[in-house]
Amino acid sequence: MITINNLTVSYSKEKKVINSLNLSLQEGMIHGIVGLNGAGKTTLLNTIYGLKKYDSGEILYNGKSLKKTEISYLVTESYFYSNITAREYLNLFKNNGFDIEQWNKLFALPIDNIIDTYSTGMKKKLALLGILKQNKPVMILDEPFNGLDFESTRIIRSVLLHLKKTGKTIIVTSHIIETLTNLCDYIHYLENGKIKYNKEKSEFELFEKELFEIIEEKNEEIISKLIDLKSED
Repeated sequence: MITINNLTVSYSKEKKVINSLNLSLQEGMIHGIVGLNGAGKTTLLNTIYGLKKYDSGEILYNGKSLKKTEISYLVTESYFYSNITAREYLNLFKNNGFDIEQWNKLFALPIDNIIDTYSTGMKKKLALLGILKQNKPVMILDEPFNGLDFESTRIIRSVLLHLKKTGKTIIVTSHIIETLTNLCDYIHYLENGKIKYNKEKSEFELFEKELFEIIEEKNEEIISKLIDLKSED
């Protein structure tokens, strides 16, 4: 289990992006992190992975400090070295039990081609293969479905559902909440640097409805004024 206690992260003395956040993430489960723009989702993921230092608090994995070596992290925009093939990229990760050819049957990538020639969706699938080859107990996936077609999205969903059965702790973000409600065991709602809600599957439908209502009510007045003004022209 990952346990986050009183985590505070800031980029300046005036602004705390993560503010005394507490969160528990069970093993063998898929956890969704959602929040409106600016809520601090990526900052939280970067901090869990160790890319961002935190001001105070602790991040534990089974009672001990979580180590970067225990985590594989898929960032939103993956970086690849220039002029290397997909096969060369995958060979950077050591795992003799990982059969590249068999795994690539899922995505049908031209793995002996230079990555520079890949489309956005192909690069995303390649990055995911790299994450899978690392085979770490904790997986963090920041917007893993961006740029993917429907088939690839369903394939990845199936892979993640199988991986959770092996005991992995999987953390996923997505700007499409329906993707998370269709995948996750728990959804954690981040607001103003804190986890405001923790919802399990039985609560997803109501949570989704409430979240959409909040967004619609927040912008209703502005939209109405804009539409009314346009109608008057």
